Amino acid sequence: MHDFWNMVILGNPLRSYIIVAATILFTIALKRFISRLIARQIFRFIRRMGAGLDRSAFLDLVVGPIGTFLIVLVSISSIEKLHFPRELEFDVYEVSSKTMMHSLAVIILICCFFWLLMRLVDYISLVLRRKARKDGGHRDNQLIVFIRDFLKAILGIIGILIILNSAFRVDVSSILTSLGLAGAALALAAKESIENLIASFVIFFDKPFKTGDFLRVNAISGTVERIGLRSTRIRTEQKTYVTVPNKQMVDSVVDNLTLRTQRKGELRLELSLSTSAGQLDGFIAGVRKILAMDKVENSVVFLNDITGSAFLVNADYFTAPTAIEEFNALKQQVNLRVLRLMEEMKISIAGSSTTVSLVSVPGDPNAGTDQADVAGAARPHPKT
Repeated sequence: MHDFWNMVILGNPLRSYIIVAATILFTIALKRFISRLIARQIFRFIRRMGAGLDRSAFLDLVVGPIGTFLIVLVSISSIEKLHFPRELEFDVYEVSSKTMMHSLAVIILICCFFWLLMRLVDYISLVLRRKARKDGGHRDNQLIVFIRDFLKAILGIIGILIILNSAFRVDVSSILTSLGLAGAALALAAKESIENLIASFVIFFDKPFKTGDFLRVNAISGTVERIGLRSTRIRTEQKTYVTVPNKQMVDSVVDNLTLRTQRKGELRLELSLSTSAGQLDGFIAGVRKILAMDKVENSVVFLNDITGSAFLVNADYFTAPTAIEEFNALKQQVNLRVLRLMEEMKISIAGSSTTVSLVSVPGDPNAGTDQADVAGAARPHPKT
């Protein structure tokens, strides 16, 4: 039996393989318990920084990454106790298989660690977003999302640099020096991207609009769905998805229709010249009475101009900043009431009916000729 345990397989006794496998299986079996225990200890430390933190949300976010990191760490530490088998030693482009296996293990370990860090960033942003909702700070909410994505990008860059240094033995300081020398060229190449990045900070700190606002910018009207590091995504009224660079959002005139205090309705009428002054006076008074409804906050109706073809009556009214569907229903109601008022007062729109009369003057020698020319012009010409 002693010889069985000491039997050498691929350069290691069988006992060592069993110990390594048992250690890894034991860790997998207790992974959830150990990871939750570690997560609770981390949460106790974080809870000292502020009250009202959600424990269940924290555990849901970090238990998985902690368990994976724990298994990878124990597996790498256990396998390193074994001697690398000579049978598995080979070179690929002057890189030994042992070095490749070690680098792969380091990459996996670093990725698991930074996965845990990103989950911690997600939790912090979740807590701040919930606090912003309670305080009614919707603009602070979108700033939190922006900072969360920015921190994740920074963590990703740091993780890549650590992988290059630890797994591939690359001198990171030389890379940073090279980047410094090539900074001018990179800045010129990424000029627009840098401008859009700076513009995104301007948007979040100046706060001209937020996610969910209805904007009009450069002949584009729609609802802001997302504000990113480079661009702003807008869902237009035609339900298309438009991506606008943040620099353009900052440099252009942005009309934030969500922040308006009132909605304006307009009515432009061109009344027939046959309308008497008394009818005009009564009609204007009737339109004012129609607009004296609860949903209309203020209005103005007046005779704007008198032209050679019509009387121009303008009616402007303002409502609360209601939804567009409700506002359109109100406009239709006002228009129909005005039409009924015109029917009751027998007022017509200018140019609604046109009568053309040809009058023949007695004793005019050209009258017969003109009539004959008109009649001749009306007859079809014979085909040749």
